[in-house]
Amino acid sequence: MNLRNVAIIAHVDHGKTTLVDGLLKQSKTFRENEAAFSQTLIMDSNDQERERGITILAKNTAVKYGDTKINIIDTPGHADFGGEVERTLNMADGAILVIDAHEGPMPQTKFVLKKALEIGLKPIVVINKIDKPNAQIDVVISKTHDLFLDLATDVDQLDFPIYFAIARDGKAWSEIPEDMNKKTDLTCIFEAIVEHVPAPEVEEGKFQMLVTSLESDSFQGKHAVGRIKRGNIQPGKTITLIKKDGSTEISRIDKVYVSQGLKKMEVADAPAGEIVALTGIRNAGIGDTVADSGNPEALPTIEIEEPTLKMSVAANTSPFAGKEGQFVTGRQILERIKKELETNVSLKMEMGNAGDYILSGRGELHLSVFIETLRREGYELEVGKPQVITKEIDGVKCEPMEELTIDVATEHVGAVTAEVGRRKGVLMSQEENTDGTTRLIFEISTRGILGLRNQLLTLSRGTAIMNSIFTKFQPMGTAIPKLRNGAIIAHESGKAVAYGLYNAQGRGTVFIKPQTQVYEGMIVGLNSREGDLEVNVTKEKKLTNTRAAGSDDALVLTPPTVFTLEQSLDFLEDDELLEVTPKNLRLRKKLLNKTARARAKK
Repeated sequence: MNLRNVAIIAHVDHGKTTLVDGLLKQSKTFRENEAAFSQTLIMDSNDQERERGITILAKNTAVKYGDTKINIIDTPGHADFGGEVERTLNMADGAILVIDAHEGPMPQTKFVLKKALEIGLKPIVVINKIDKPNAQIDVVISKTHDLFLDLATDVDQLDFPIYFAIARDGKAWSEIPEDMNKKTDLTCIFEAIVEHVPAPEVEEGKFQMLVTSLESDSFQGKHAVGRIKRGNIQPGKTITLIKKDGSTEISRIDKVYVSQGLKKMEVADAPAGEIVALTGIRNAGIGDTVADSGNPEALPTIEIEEPTLKMSVAANTSPFAGKEGQFVTGRQILERIKKELETNVSLKMEMGNAGDYILSGRGELHLSVFIETLRREGYELEVGKPQVITKEIDGVKCEPMEELTIDVATEHVGAVTAEVGRRKGVLMSQEENTDGTTRLIFEISTRGILGLRNQLLTLSRGTAIMNSIFTKFQPMGTAIPKLRNGAIIAHESGKAVAYGLYNAQGRGTVFIKPQTQVYEGMIVGLNSREGDLEVNVTKEKKLTNTRAAGSDDALVLTPPTVFTLEQSLDFLEDDELLEVTPKNLRLRKKLLNKTARARAKK
């Protein structure tokens, strides 16, 4: 059987998953009357992926082109999910790099391409969205060549084919087309995969496979997914599981599955080079080796980059604790975290000093996606402010640094540069785009990025697009001044009323609407000045028996500012927490009582 294993890599929103949709549909993987045939973003099956428009979990699919089976691995584009990228690229021999014809190579393009070239994958470049009115194809090609020059580990990697596509319409060309409306399809991409991606290198010997991913279902239990390095595998075969610590255990393969379209197909035998899912290995973990019991040899385990950000998670302790969630105890939260650690290789956990759990991840998005997952599953918890993970190198305390790219309307460049400057960011380059925007590239500490997204959206009237990528650890810089004003805090528990909120909105920005239940110490807004402010938002207007002209006019309330989960995490200061329940997100002070807060400051 002819076989090709190819990963599709790209920056967020450059059209990677849309291209996979087209390949699935045009390879006749579905019948035309199947639901998936009329769907978009077929591979993004997770609710959060569809809502956010990003790929979070790497997924495998397979299509047939002629007599060649092509296993396609759709990888996340966001560096926060780098653990997914790092482990799944090991299953491929080639990579299709999708680049937006207007934006060109972005930070995550650099991140995913660097990983692909480091392990020697054969690259194919697809310039997508060439029909955009502001597409700058020649400039993007030039920048792509520069990127390869920077990252290539071998001279051969500088010789790569370039294709041009409108993935949304299922069209691709080997040269820039004169007429984009002309009828065509993705045949040239299929041909490129067959021609440029090498068939898997197969070693002689007994069965051996590295577990790169875990899946599960309620019938078969755990599925250990990986690419067979050598030998064949059949159901019923006895194997040795070699754990990362060197310990071994004997197990028996129950069933062997391979991908066919979006489905898993049970097979009686799978050859070397094929990507398979094996059931029956109950204790398999990512990075373990599954090998023939007659010759159990371990494969090199997957190296995953270290986390750069941590935050505390604990059972909810607010006055509303236990009212809105299904799972509310610390033990239930711990069990769920342990389950996540099995498959989320970039996530780490340690016990905190106050009975909380310290979760470490690759970035705010990585951590917030897990918190949102818990919330949707019915968990109630409280989360602390994200903190940067420092590291001691040669006796010096070092912090993570990032390359920050901001695309913003040119009129807001001054305000954005000033804000990043306050956070000790250094401007590395500035380039005006043809569409009235400017691309700014900074070097800045991860500490400086925390809370920046909200500020940028305010300064740029919602137009700034921000992306960052970890670059290195360097000695700890000077302290960053407090960058947020004080909070408006509810003084009394009860139901917020229009009169109380009207008084609060005169002091700053309000986060809640009338009839919202509040408790003492809950944050209900942002003060327009430094320092926290106590306000009684439950206070009704006093009734008198005299009626002044206009006194009965309705109070005009500004619509409240409602934060997403990421924005709420961005907002937090060290003495604050975010209460997360299936129904609500509530910002609060760690110490709810005003007197207790005053004592703590002394």
